[in-house]
Amino acid sequence: MKGIGIARRLRRHARAGGRARALSAVLCRALACACALSGAAATRADELESPTLRKIRDTGTIVIGVREAAVPFSYMAGGSHATGYSYEIARRIAAAVQETLQLPALRVRELTVTPQNRITLVQDGTVDLECSTTTHTRERENDVAFSNSIFEYGVRMLVKRGSPVKDFGDLAGRTVVTTAGTSEERLLRRWNAERAMNMRIVVAKTHADSVEAVRSGRAVAFVMDEPLLHAALATGYEAGGAPGAPVAQSARSMGDAHDYAIVGSPARSEVYGCMFRRGDVAFKRIADDTIAKMERSGEALALYRRWFDTPIPPAGVNLDFPMSAQMRTLFANPNDQPLD
Repeated sequence: MKGIGIARRLRRHARAGGRARALSAVLCRALACACALSGAAATRADELESPTLRKIRDTGTIVIGVREAAVPFSYMAGGSHATGYSYEIARRIAAAVQETLQLPALRVRELTVTPQNRITLVQDGTVDLECSTTTHTRERENDVAFSNSIFEYGVRMLVKRGSPVKDFGDLAGRTVVTTAGTSEERLLRRWNAERAMNMRIVVAKTHADSVEAVRSGRAVAFVMDEPLLHAALATGYEAGGAPGAPVAQSARSMGDAHDYAIVGSPARSEVYGCMFRRGDVAFKRIADDTIAKMERSGEALALYRRWFDTPIPPAGVNLDFPMSAQMRTLFANPNDQPLD
């Protein structure tokens, strides 16, 4: 009889335990549903407060600004899409937007921009996201917003080897070239005003045109972002003959690259960031989080090595541009601060 009583108590405990486990499972499912609903509500709230996310949701399309020949950041190398270091970051941000909005069929449309029109096209909503070689400056923050920085570099100059121009002070009274719509154009004009350097400033339409100005002797130096100067020397790429055409070796080949040198202590350090409309906190959060994860995880390091330390399309040229200590610091501490 004692054994029978023990057995009955065990069965009662088992039934009670079963009910507790069942109740626990129900509570877990309810909590999961609540979390899912909370996430969905947060996504809807982000959509409501973000004009960019609303536009993307309503059209089913995100528009990315790309460049024709900003090697190796964003350029045409053949095929129907751009390629490059910055372009790949833009595609990762687009994928994060797709996940946030739960749009399995999100279309990515690429629109070619130039240094002269890129900010306007972001401001007026034509372009949702632009990642190329746009320098994040405090002045530009009045017009657009920037993501966490994706590249840090110094401003230097391309000169003919043997030139008397060795540093920026040597530009006083000389003719210098840079590309229209860049931060370097504003920097040179400010130096003329503040330092009375009396430089004659030539503004070229493209980087290839700026290189040609030095080659032909119309300017003694091309002032530009150091990685773009290295790309110009290493590849000689210029925009193709037709819109959307792949970059090609310049008819004025850089086979004479040994006749040129990149000189000057960096005039200042700058950073590139991805660009989007001002005041769009929700969209910025997606961009910043995506970039921070890439930089902290090692994904951005692998991306850097792919585009700056190995052969790149279309001709398989290696820029041989090792990562700087400043870039390593940026990847360890992602941030959205301009350096001017």
